[in-house]
Amino acid sequence: MSIGNLYKGFEVELFTGTLNSHIGLSEDIEKTFSNFVKEPDNRNVEYITTPDRDYKFLYEKLLTPRKHLRQWLENRGLTIIPSSTLCFKHDIKFQRSDFNNLYHQFIQDNYGISIATSSVHINLGIADLDKLFAAIRLARCEAALYLSISASSPFLNDQITDNHSQRWMQFPKTPSKVPFFVNHNSYINWIEENISNKNMQNIRHFWSSIRPNGPKRPLILDRLELRICDFVYDINLLLGLTAMLELRTLHLFENIKNIDPLTASTFSLDELSEICDQNEINAAKNSLNSELIHWQDGNKVICREWIKNLLSDISLTAEKNNMKYLLKPIYKVLEEGNQSMKWIHQYEKGFTIQKIMEIAIDDMEKTELESI
Repeated sequence: MSIGNLYKGFEVELFTGTLNSHIGLSEDIEKTFSNFVKEPDNRNVEYITTPDRDYKFLYEKLLTPRKHLRQWLENRGLTIIPSSTLCFKHDIKFQRSDFNNLYHQFIQDNYGISIATSSVHINLGIADLDKLFAAIRLARCEAALYLSISASSPFLNDQITDNHSQRWMQFPKTPSKVPFFVNHNSYINWIEENISNKNMQNIRHFWSSIRPNGPKRPLILDRLELRICDFVYDINLLLGLTAMLELRTLHLFENIKNIDPLTASTFSLDELSEICDQNEINAAKNSLNSELIHWQDGNKVICREWIKNLLSDISLTAEKNNMKYLLKPIYKVLEEGNQSMKWIHQYEKGFTIQKIMEIAIDDMEKTELESI
């Protein structure tokens, strides 16, 4: 596998339960596994990978914690549920994982179970701050594309929704309006202002499609964090998404003036913010079939076609870095549809949500076994 140029790391959220119900064990899981941490609602849990450049090692780092957790769950008659929302019929009461955590208390009081979703956050290491904020601007402009490829949450509470990513429709983006940051100082000032006026409780309380990340936010930053993707259980597809993001970022660094939205868009930064927010909503509703507004010139474009064009734009960079094969799962999604589209098709054929999840859970287990 290709090594790639940038360090990559992941934060992966998972739902646990049976073949027809969500059962929360995050506190027990955190006590058992050093690389798992509680989420505010007990029904889901998160594991974090250490950064690496090599995609082969990234595959193992994504797979191994999941396999260990699965074995532990199987001994208790439980499994991993690959939906990004609480798809089965469930108690709408918040199931608190940590009663001593005041931040969790705030989340429970203000958001309830709207935050009970699972996703994957992709982190790219970028030390140069000017390049970092340029990459964040571009990734935000194209975040809807990554959501559309990853969409895996058409169900909620044993009902089909009108959305391909119910997760992104219900998740409380905070603050509700996020500007495009022109540099590090503009980000610091905005963060300090929003914490001061209580729009954010703390530095972690910044829930958007993408954000800067680092060891001491907002002052010390070293990576881009793409937060918009639904949970992706196909690790090859997740690595394809990661490669697409990395290659697009490397392509940006080679063509800053022509690709950075700060200089390459006909829109003001305020207008771009509104366009991107609307694109994300449209992508959450209809994913690959959604009509989006292109950030460069305002032309309307079907999401699937935009992704094809982006893959064409980064093809030379992919060849140069021996990463083209990593993108194959994305081409497959463009041809066959994403996870939500497949599940919706099964539902329309008469499958119950429980049966659809049984098939997905079985497929997820098989891919883990095949990788041994």
